[in-house]
Amino acid sequence: MIKAGVLTISNKGFRGQRRDTSGPLIAEILAKVGYRVEKQDIVPDDHEKIAECLIDWVDNDGLRLIVTTGGTGVSPTDVTPEAMLKVIKYQIPGMAEAMRASSLPKTPHAMLSRAMVGVRGSSLIINVPGSPDGAKENLAVVLPALSHALAKIAGDTSDCSTR
Repeated sequence: MIKAGVLTISNKGFRGQRRDTSGPLIAEILAKVGYRVEKQDIVPDDHEKIAECLIDWVDNDGLRLIVTTGGTGVSPTDVTPEAMLKVIKYQIPGMAEAMRASSLPKTPHAMLSRAMVGVRGSSLIINVPGSPDGAKENLAVVLPALSHALAKIAGDTSDCSTR
C-alpha cells in the first residue's frame, strides 16, 4: 500500500471558523482505491507553513502521494502554487491541465485555477480545489494515472506502452 497524506489549506479551516469537508472526502476516496492515508492536517494559507508540511511529509514521513486542497485560485491569500514551487523538483503539467480541462465545461472559473502537480523525491504532490465538488472531480481525473505515475517517479524502467 502506498502511503498518502491529505493537506487542507485554509485560513478559516485552520482557525476553526469553517468545517473541513474536502480533506476528509479526499482521504475517503484515496482509501477506497487502495492508498493508506497516514497523515491529514489543516494549515493556514501561508507559504512557509504549507512548504514546511509538504517537505516534512515527504522527507521525514515518506509519504509517496500528497493531495492538497485549497489555495489554488487567484485571491491574494491563495498561495499554494508559490509554496509548491519551493518544494517540488519538477512539475507534471499534463495532470494539472487535465484537471482544469475537465472542470471547464462545469464552470468558467476553472480557468482561474493555478493548481499544480509536482514531484519531490519519489513523491507526487497534487493540488485540487478547496470545494468538495471541485476536489472530487479533479481527483477523479488523475486517479487512473496515479499508480503509473508513482511507479515511474520511483524509478520503474519498464516500457509505458503495452501495445
